[in-house]
Amino acid sequence: MQLLLIHSDNIEYSAQKKTPVAEEEIIPQDSLDEALTVFCAVESIDEDDIEGIVTKAVAEILETSKKLGTKNIMLYPYAHLSSDLSSPKTAVEILKKMEAGCSCEENYTIKRAPFGWYKSFKLSCKGHPLSELSRTITPGDAEEKPEKKQVTHDFFVMTPEGEVKDYKEYADNSPLGMLIKKETGLGKESGKEPLHVSLMRSKELVDYEPLSDVGQHRWMPKGKLVRDLLGDYVLGLVLDYGGMPVETPVMYDLGDKAINEHAGKFGERQYRFKSGNRSMMLRFAACFGMFSIMKDMHISPNTLPMKMYELSTYSFRHEQKGECIGLKRLRAFTMPDMHSLCLDMDQTLECFEEQMMMGWQTGKDLETDFAAIFRCTKDFYKDHEDWIKGLVKKSEVPMLIETLSDRVHYWIAKVDLAAIDGQGRPIENPTVQIDVESSDRFDIKYYTDDGEVHPPIIHCSPTGSIERVICALLEKTGTMDVPMLPVWLSPVQVRIVSVAERHNELAEEICNKLNNAGVRCDFDDREESVGKKIRAAGMDWVPFVAVLGDSEAESGKLTVTIRSESAAGKPFKVELSHEELVGKVKDEIGDRPYRKLYTSKKLSVKPRFI
Repeated sequence: MQLLLIHSDNIEYSAQKKTPVAEEEIIPQDSLDEALTVFCAVESIDEDDIEGIVTKAVAEILETSKKLGTKNIMLYPYAHLSSDLSSPKTAVEILKKMEAGCSCEENYTIKRAPFGWYKSFKLSCKGHPLSELSRTITPGDAEEKPEKKQVTHDFFVMTPEGEVKDYKEYADNSPLGMLIKKETGLGKESGKEPLHVSLMRSKELVDYEPLSDVGQHRWMPKGKLVRDLLGDYVLGLVLDYGGMPVETPVMYDLGDKAINEHAGKFGERQYRFKSGNRSMMLRFAACFGMFSIMKDMHISPNTLPMKMYELSTYSFRHEQKGECIGLKRLRAFTMPDMHSLCLDMDQTLECFEEQMMMGWQTGKDLETDFAAIFRCTKDFYKDHEDWIKGLVKKSEVPMLIETLSDRVHYWIAKVDLAAIDGQGRPIENPTVQIDVESSDRFDIKYYTDDGEVHPPIIHCSPTGSIERVICALLEKTGTMDVPMLPVWLSPVQVRIVSVAERHNELAEEICNKLNNAGVRCDFDDREESVGKKIRAAGMDWVPFVAVLGDSEAESGKLTVTIRSESAAGKPFKVELSHEELVGKVKDEIGDRPYRKLYTSKKLSVKPRFI
């Protein structure tokens, strides 16, 4: 708690306008002469020890009043003293207890300005050495606090046949084994920098932004293209599934009770700031905006499940500075975020299964191997054991299961699919969660003959954050004989290498034909040797490199090196017309999204970013 204590000749206030968390029964205007005015900001940490905070604050206030020789005290809620406020409910509770505690002192006059109102006030400060004091009141030591609820975690592996196994039997170097080591503490951190950090810079995809906060990045054209294509890919999945795209704000008012309570689940991992006299926060997912839309909608049971989707650019989490590295852990990231409002638990389980399988499909589409962990409360496992066995069977791979003795989050069950980086550490990607709190907290409901129903909500990110998808793709290249991105995600899909300057005009003509046919193509018109141009294309991981010289110009066939069919030091070459080359690339792309080239067609005018 933050206190600002002012010895005042006079303090008077007038309540002007309610906020969403305003007290209802108030004294709208009041004043006090010869008073100790106590501006108070109740903080989130105070929720751990309410009684202890009240006792300390009352003792500090009364001690100061006695030093000043005044028995008049005005308690004035003042959120501007802190950027880490408690929930409004807790703040009012603490302020009322402080008022009661101070009132116990004989012959004292205690008044309290209302909480949650915009107020005008006039204050006259006396101006002596003790007239302005600030104090920070903190909860008592750990041993003084009541014990928190202890939650136990049990792990085991479930096979697709429904067998329960000791997780230690699977703690090997497979993706599942690596996940088990991380989740159960059997593994050791390597401490090495992930491979993708150097690759994201050397391939001119993305880089750190020194003029911003830690965990914020700058995206170069090639990286922006990959990121946009992945966003298009998820949008296609969601639309096919029946999701409805929306767009919502990136900042929210912590004065709203529901927002404050939900934000409290994330502790210190938030960006909080002041906007005028309002305490605000940057979103950590698209939940708040979608829940607000759902709250204001007329929802019929016949329209459920209702699926809402946003590519939240950006979401913010104030991760620890030392943990922010590359694309794996950031403070600002792009999250494909879908929320499904379900009729009841039966429908929720059905949608959960569908969305989990969507997550597995993204792994196949992105050529990324996933391992899975399913987490739930022990009560949920007891009630739905057969359904969980069905999930694992449908996944067709063993799955790590974690059961919690009690619920500590808004979810009662969730599944996380993770890729594994070059150091054997999980990269969390798709996730599906069953939320049993938010519809009640945000007053999202539908009506039946029996009354109102606050239904379950499923949170789903079909791929996980876009940045982590790229992280996993880059990490995977470390295991490839000839590293490359999937053809549909390659910033340049075809590069034409002209042998001499006289071939540049034809190279540009063919390049234009490929681009018009929906293939991203550039051409190397620089005054360099053919060998150097081919090596540069290899460094850029271009999937198809077509050489154009005299013989190719005469025959109408390009000499094409196909990267995916080549081995280290042994390029695989074929002769293809430009029409055949287009067909070959289109076969590789399939039905994946396409965007035009984001960089110059001519390498001679292409800038270097790093």
